[in-house]
Amino acid sequence: MAGHSKWANIKHRKARQDAARSKAFTRIIRELTVAAREGGGDAETNPRLSLAVENAKSANMPKDNIERAIKKGTGELEGESYEEVTFEGYGPGGVAYFVECTTDNNNRTVSEIRHTFSKHGGNMGTNGSVAYLFDQKGIILIKTEGLDEEEVMLTAIDAGAEDVKHEDDTFEITTTREQLYAVRKGLEEAGYSIDSAELQRIPATEVSVDADTALSNLKLMDKFEAHDDVTNVFTNMQMSDEVMALAENMD
Repeated sequence: MAGHSKWANIKHRKARQDAARSKAFTRIIRELTVAAREGGGDAETNPRLSLAVENAKSANMPKDNIERAIKKGTGELEGESYEEVTFEGYGPGGVAYFVECTTDNNNRTVSEIRHTFSKHGGNMGTNGSVAYLFDQKGIILIKTEGLDEEEVMLTAIDAGAEDVKHEDDTFEITTTREQLYAVRKGLEEAGYSIDSAELQRIPATEVSVDADTALSNLKLMDKFEAHDDVTNVFTNMQMSDEVMALAENMD
């Protein structure tokens, strides 16, 4: 899981540094809309919406934008109808991919995801072909600056977390899918500032690759993450420290 953790942190840093603000907003708005449609527009009684609202605030999204997205989800305002779809397949070197999307045109998204796989040395599989290789977990990130590791760990565990790891300048807190909201809320009530809180798919086993194969997969990941409909990309690739350094400096 170490390789996954490091790549997750790299991805978060790259997202903050490189992602266009408008694209980040588009993805957050879709999540707000879907969450409100599925569980109602009250964040107090809809844990998924509560997480989406907090992530929107962390991205400095204006309050009016958040409220409009929620009202579109509840049907109070007209708007696009989004659905969540997932795609599974393999990249170069047999690396497994699980791609989560939110789309208003499933046929278009299927075609474009399949094309991206094939164009970059991979192939799209059927539903279930790689899902069994991943466990869905809640991942909460907190900046370590000025914090006591033991206190953070005790607070997180008391709130229901499964594990706490110190990765570079971040505490990575792992929860079950069901406990993500409760653990995040417990940490916030204890006074901690949450950097991000989201569901991720953690590989049960990882595939070690050489530098060339790793870089080919990193290019494929970037292509997926640049796609407007893609919300998350998960793989079971394990990278060496050398390739990890290259990943951090990718354009």
